[in-house]
Amino acid sequence: MLTLAFPWLLLLLPLPLLIKPVQRQTRGGFLHLPGSADLVADVSKSTPKARDMLKWLMWTALVLAVARPQWLGDPIELPSKGRDLMVAVDLSGSMQIEDMVLDNKTVDRFTLVQHVVSDFIERRVGDRIGLILFGDHAYLQSPMTQDRRSVAQYLREAQIGLVGKQTAIGESIALAVKRFENLEESNRVLVLLTDGTNNAGSISPDKAAAIAAERKVTIYTIGVGAEMMERRSFFGRDRVNPSMDLDEEQLQRIANATQGKYFRARSSEDLAAIYQEIDKLEPVSRDTQSFRPKQELFFYPLALALFLSLLAALREGGLFASGRNAP
Repeated sequence: MLTLAFPWLLLLLPLPLLIKPVQRQTRGGFLHLPGSADLVADVSKSTPKARDMLKWLMWTALVLAVARPQWLGDPIELPSKGRDLMVAVDLSGSMQIEDMVLDNKTVDRFTLVQHVVSDFIERRVGDRIGLILFGDHAYLQSPMTQDRRSVAQYLREAQIGLVGKQTAIGESIALAVKRFENLEESNRVLVLLTDGTNNAGSISPDKAAAIAAERKVTIYTIGVGAEMMERRSFFGRDRVNPSMDLDEEQLQRIANATQGKYFRARSSEDLAAIYQEIDKLEPVSRDTQSFRPKQELFFYPLALALFLSLLAALREGGLFASGRNAP
C-alpha cells in the first residue's frame, strides 16, 4: 500500500499561488551584439506556459519528496513464543591471546567468540536478544530485540580494548539484571563469556550474582581459553597454560547461585555445544505482535525534481533556443 509519512505537507502545494511574482524592470543601457536582437526576440517569444508548467512540476515533485512516500507491505506476525537472552562478552586485553583454532587456523579468543556467538544469535528465531560488552566497565551495546542481524553485526564490529583492558564481570551481571527488571513473563537468561577474573568495576561478581538470584535471573557462565599452547623462546619451544588467569571457581559460583551452569570452552566445538545446551531452554509465550515492512520511495520524486531543475537550467541557458534559431 502506498502512503505518505507526512501527508499534511501536501498543503504546501498551492504556496506559489500565494506569492506574486515580482516583475523587475531593468533600466539603463545595454550592449548591442550582432544577431542578439533575434535571440532576445526568440527568448521573449518562448512559451511562458511551458516554463510555468515546468516550475509547477518541480515544486510538486519536491513537496512530494519531502512528504516521504512509502510502500507498506503486508502485515507479518512475529513469533509469539521465545526466550529473553542477554549476552555479555568480555573485551579485555587477554582476549587477543591466539590459542584457539577456527577452520584449521590459529585465531585469538575474541575472533572465535565473534564467529560462534554471531552465528548463535542469528539462529535465535523468535528470541529477544541483547548485547553487553565489558572491559573496565560494562556497557549496553544493544537492548533486547528480535532484530538478530543488528545484534550480530554489533558484535562483529566490536574491537578488543574498546571498553578498556580489564574485566568487570560483576558490573556486566548487574547491568543485565537491570535490563530484565521490567519483564514479567521472561526466561531472564544471561550468557556471560570471559577468559579472566574480575579486576574492575564497582560491584563484585558474588554480590551481583546474589542480586541476580533474587531477581530470578539465570546465568550461564562460559570460560574461554585453551589449556595449553606452544610458545617459541630463546631455548626453543615450550608449553604454557594460557588460561592461568581464568577464575573457573568464581564462574562456577556465579552459575550455581543463579541455577545456571558453568561451561569451559577450549575450542570452537566446545562453544557450539554449549549453545546447543541453551537451545533446550523452554520458550515463554508472549502477546502476538506484527509489523509491516516499510520501503522508502522519496528518492523517486526527488530525482524527478532534480532532473526538471536541470532541464530548466538548460532552457534558461538558451540550449533549446539555439536549436530554434537554426535555418
